[in-house]
This record gives sequence, C-alpha cells and structure tokens, in this order.
Amino acid sequence: MNEAYIYDAVRSPRGKGKKDGSLHEVPAVRLSALALNALKERNNLEGHAVEDVIWGNVTQVGEQGACLARSAVLYSELDESIPGVSINRFCASGLEAVNMAANQVRGGAGDAYIAGGVESMSRVPMGSDGGAIAADPTLAMKTYFVPQGISADIIATKYGFSRDECDALAVESQKRAAEARAEGRFDGTIFTVTDQNGLSILEQDEMIRETDMQALAGLNPSFKALGEQMPGFDAVALLKYPELERINHVHHAGNSSGIADGAAAVLIGNKAFGERHGLKPRARIRATSRVGTDPTIMLTGPVPATERVLAAAGMEFGDIDLFEVNEAFASVVLRFQQYFDADMDKVNVNGGAIAMGHPLGATGAIILSTLLDELERRDLETGLATLCIGSGMGAGTIIERV
Repeated sequence: MNEAYIYDAVRSPRGKGKKDGSLHEVPAVRLSALALNALKERNNLEGHAVEDVIWGNVTQVGEQGACLARSAVLYSELDESIPGVSINRFCASGLEAVNMAANQVRGGAGDAYIAGGVESMSRVPMGSDGGAIAADPTLAMKTYFVPQGISADIIATKYGFSRDECDALAVESQKRAAEARAEGRFDGTIFTVTDQNGLSILEQDEMIRETDMQALAGLNPSFKALGEQMPGFDAVALLKYPELERINHVHHAGNSSGIADGAAAVLIGNKAFGERHGLKPRARIRATSRVGTDPTIMLTGPVPATERVLAAAGMEFGDIDLFEVNEAFASVVLRFQQYFDADMDKVNVNGGAIAMGHPLGATGAIILSTLLDELERRDLETGLATLCIGSGMGAGTIIERV
C-alpha cells in the first residue's frame, strides 16, 4: 500500500458568517477557487497534476449546489482536465474529503488529490437545504431528533459540565486564538482573500474578540426557549434519556462555535508525485476513522472516532503530541477531555471554532492545517484531528511528520 503524504495546506481567513461579515460578498465558488489557486501557485501545479478535487460543503443548495467542486475547478486556474466531486459529511466534510483523498492514494487510485472544503454561511444559511433529518416528522420521531444546541446541552447535563466550565473553555479559546494570531502562527497557511480587482478583502480571522467570565455570564442561554417551548425539544430529549430530571441549558453565543465563511485546501499525494514535482512531504496520514453515534445526543463522536483511529494506527492516546477537537460547542471538548483525561495544554492550543468560527464544510481541513503548522512550530511528531458531526457521527485523522 502506498503512503499518503500531505505536501501543503492553505486556508482563507474565517469571516463572520453574516451580511456584515467581510466575506459576504464572496460566493462559495470564488472562495473555493481562491483556495485552489493558492495551492496551485505555491506548488507549481500545471496540467493534470492531480487526479481529482474532493470538496466538502454542507448546504448543497443554490449557489453551493450543482457539484460545487467542479464549478470551483472551472472558476480557478487549475487545468480543466481535473474533475471535482462534492461531498457532505456535515461538520466533518473538509476532513472527510482529506481522508477520502488519502485513502484513494493509499489504495493506488491516482498519485495525488486536492481535498478540502468551503462554506459561505452568510450567503447560504445553514439548514436551507431542508434535509429530511429535521424536516421529515417520521424520521425525526424515530431518531428522537433535537437541534444541535439541545444536543450540546444534553452532553453538559449528562456528563456534569456547568455553565462556568463551558464559559471558562470559551474564554481560553479566545485567549489562545488572539495570541496565535498576534504571533503570526497562522500566517504561513492563510491566503489573503481579494476582490475581482485584486484588492484585499480579508487577511486575518475576523471573529476573535476579547472576553472574560463576567461578559459571558451576561449572555442568555441560546437554546432554553427552543427546548422548553413548543415543539418541546427538552421533552423529546427526556424521553430518550429518562435518567435525566431536566436539561441544563448552558450554551450560548459565547461558548458555541460562531457562524463563519471560509475555505481550505490540502494537497495530498504519494512519494512518486512529490518526486515528480520536486515537492517535499510535510507529514503522512497515518490513519483515518469515521463512526456513527447516538443521533439525539449527536455530538459525542470525537470519543469513539478517536478510539477507532488510534486502534487503526496501532497507537495509544498518550502517543499523540497535539490534538485538534473542533469546538462546535464547549461541552464537546469538555467531554473529550473528561473521557480521555486529556492534558488541555495539548488540545486546541491555538484556540478553536468558539473563537474563530466554524465554516461547516471547511473546518475539518482548517483544523488539520492548523495541527500540522503547530507540530512543525513545536518540532513535535504526531497529531490527531477530530470533529463531532450532525445526526450522530464522528471523524478522526492522525498525521505524523516526516
């Protein structure tokens, strides 16, 4: 079996995913093309240099529909002989694209791929595709469906995480992200998003802000009304988990991931590809995983995904130097820390989606690139990236520097 190497990774800055966000004027197809162009230029990719572009995006409707991956290739400066395929594994779409590409390379189905993803949440709102998981009452009843924010609150209730613990994690995420940005830790990977005239629109992540426990204490729980009023999602949750007396609503805008716009791309290939193009690999993808989990609590996937990817790599939890656990909600990371007794000095050391936002289809590729950059900066060897996923799934990837 071939080894699959990461040769390079780029990402856009993350913009606020609302109409007043800096990237609102940039459609997903253009944002994707800018990422592809950045990777092409940095690595001199001419002609049919890669087998395919595997591109994650979650809300595949409107301007993000119709195989956005192929549209992005045609919009970009890549050769038109390179095809493209769009995939959707909800919040892990960007990481799943990387995993698919790596496993294609390992299996001999092509020498190289570009993988990653995009989401323009300011232009194509989350949920606007009207998926059956939330819209079909028969399926919703069968799965005891509740919105993700309620799921995050179920995790906090079931595993004993207080509002203060969730807020403290959020404050630390903001602090770490601000320090990382100020020290230029993201600069080697971020490309500047420009307009049609080549003028800069956004150069750095724009959602990072100063906050403290007192400021977060003043925010109302975001999902309390949704849970307690009709249609009564708390009641649905308690049918599934009768051992709980009630749901403690601890999540709000300050300790949940921000809605964001962004794109990221990763260049993956075998040894022959690197030799042919004069490129040096930065890391190899040692193992990948994907799991299904309870669809009501929904967001616990990082735990079994991590166990599975460690088993696939023949490694123990203590063998990993750094972790990236997507901060969809504070309780997701707290559950990961609790289950594995993880050292938080090794988890999300540059902050996460609570501070910088979660552009759904791109985040998995973003956190993988952040992980690789930090391993190089600290001269460490191995890293693990994992995300929770809507409808009850999880994904994981272990990378090892070479």
